[in-house]
Amino acid sequence: MKKNNHLHRLGLGAFVLLGWLALAVGLPVQAEAAVLQNADCIKCHEAQPREIAEKGRAHKTAIGCMDCHVGHPPAVTDIIPACSMCHAGTPHFELPNCSQCHTNAHTPLDLRLAGDLVNECLTCHMPIGQQLAAYPSAHKDVACNFCHADTHGYIPDCMQCHRPHFAQQTNADCASCHGAHKPLNVVYDDKLADVHCAACHNVAKDELLANPSKHQGLACVACHQEKHKMVPLCADCHGAPHAPGIHARFPDCGSCHNTAHDLVY
Repeated sequence: MKKNNHLHRLGLGAFVLLGWLALAVGLPVQAEAAVLQNADCIKCHEAQPREIAEKGRAHKTAIGCMDCHVGHPPAVTDIIPACSMCHAGTPHFELPNCSQCHTNAHTPLDLRLAGDLVNECLTCHMPIGQQLAAYPSAHKDVACNFCHADTHGYIPDCMQCHRPHFAQQTNADCASCHGAHKPLNVVYDDKLADVHCAACHNVAKDELLANPSKHQGLACVACHQEKHKMVPLCADCHGAPHAPGIHARFPDCGSCHNTAHDLVY
């Protein structure tokens, strides 16, 4: 019986020795590699799935954890992917520092607009940059987030910086004439109320109200059409009402009739 136990110990020792020898000389050893699934991530990482569920946008619906994080320590040490792994092909994606605005990849559109941002914004909002360049104004000299503050998509009221032309003027009224990115290109439609014009051109309005002519019954935009500082010719409405000799001698109607707002008959 003792002899059999001794033989058993010898056999077990030889098996262990052969196993170590196999490892030492690099012989293949049967082992099943662990395969991580997205469901494994949430066992330890609780905050990130919650953030993605709330504000993940396409990161919530189009990809899973393992599409970005292609492994796990210690087998894989560099587990934070570059944004360019998925995002490429536009000027915006070529910006060098994504995390300047996109501070959390799990909430990609929860942006922090810090510093003075201009070129970063214009990589997406190119038509706005073109308007600012084509119609220079003081708005061109400030950073985009000077107006659009700290939150992407925020649109300020004009009155945060500008005084209204008249007390009852609303932010919507401003847009009747001024585009925010080309504010000095003042244009309007034929429904603009006189109060918007009279707020700045009060002398002309007072003269018109005091002058009993047919001009008094016209809206400002009936004559000054579509664009600020558009001044029509009298002949546009009145043609040539006098004899040719009179028009030849007095080509300027105002020589006799004064101004359109204060007519002399």
